[in-house]
Amino acid sequence: MRVLKNLLENNRKWAEKVKKLDPGFFLSLSKKQNPEYLWIGCSDSRVPANEIVNMPPGTMFVHRNIANIVNEDDLNCRSVIQYAVEVLKVKHIIICGHYGCGGIQAVIDGSGYGAIDVWLQNVNELYHKHKTAMGALQEKDKINLLCELNVTGQVANICRMTIVQSAWDKGQKLAVHGWIYNLEDGLLKDLNVCVANKEEMSKMQGIEGRR
Repeated sequence: MRVLKNLLENNRKWAEKVKKLDPGFFLSLSKKQNPEYLWIGCSDSRVPANEIVNMPPGTMFVHRNIANIVNEDDLNCRSVIQYAVEVLKVKHIIICGHYGCGGIQAVIDGSGYGAIDVWLQNVNELYHKHKTAMGALQEKDKINLLCELNVTGQVANICRMTIVQSAWDKGQKLAVHGWIYNLEDGLLKDLNVCVANKEEMSKMQGIEGRR
């Protein structure tokens, strides 16, 4: 119980496999990271960022939390975004949700999970805003629609952040994208929400979210 030998063995096999393909990979990777992408996704174990886009280590800076939420009051997330934008100079921020998200389902079901309920307040407000319009939908469809609306809302929240606004003011190339992942077929869907400057943000109609 104290030593997870299977995971350590898996790590050894993986490292050996990578070194056979590229002997200098780890030495090169250890010197500097230079990712073009910041991925903000859900903590769900079925949605591993690098794997689902088939990218090797070093190509994506990753932050994950329950229901892929971006909240101005979350020091952890804010620090990740600041480091990614100001230090790593990423060119793209991807907010990626997934259909069938347990956090989203908890909001619709009204399930009580203590601290998680506070964390999901952002999503809860979004749900009550659209609850009437969702009335005729089946439960699965309600969850999946709210998953999409949540992604759009978090795109809006990121775009409103001073860190992102300042980058745009300085002429830094930075685009914020909204994607969603389908657990049932392993495919990503672009929700056609992409903001690359203040002008594009101001032109977008119906973008959800709050600080």
